Amino acid sequence: MPRNLEYVPYGYEPPATGSKGTLIYYDLFEPVELPLLEDAVKLMHRRSFSRLVLYPLHEETAKRMFKGKVRPFYKRERELEEWMMDKEGQSIVLESFESKRRKYTPMDTALRHLVDKYKGPYFVLLTGEVANAFASFSSFEDWIVKLRLILLSEPQYVHPRLEKYRHRWDLSEDERG
Repeated sequence: MPRNLEYVPYGYEPPATGSKGTLIYYDLFEPVELPLLEDAVKLMHRRSFSRLVLYPLHEETAKRMFKGKVRPFYKRERELEEWMMDKEGQSIVLESFESKRRKYTPMDTALRHLVDKYKGPYFVLLTGEVANAFASFSSFEDWIVKLRLILLSEPQYVHPRLEKYRHRWDLSEDERG
């Protein structure tokens, strides 16, 4: 095998990577709460993530995960697009995977799609309710070793699997204080 020599000037240091990974905000966005979105953008800048991916859930997914009523997907998506107009030039992406499928999308499938599409490492921003729902899935233990969770608020009741992997998640509020 031939050697490929590379010459660099004395004292050369490779440039430091300025950003790391992807912050995925997986939520219903019902209602679209601007303060939480602004907190997500601040978190993205504070931790130097390369991009923030907003992943709104389709009504069918929300019905199966939470058994509640949710506004139509297109209305929530339109509100997020309007909010993103002000954030022009920042690395914020509105993921349209659920709008293409138009049906129930398991969290497993959504995460697999996001991992294939975006650059790692992966951090998933969740509310306490969504984190507990995620921990209740059988695939949780497979995913928690591949990504880290950031919770917007600590849930009143912490699921046993979520408690078991407490070292793999933290609160976004920890950095504010």
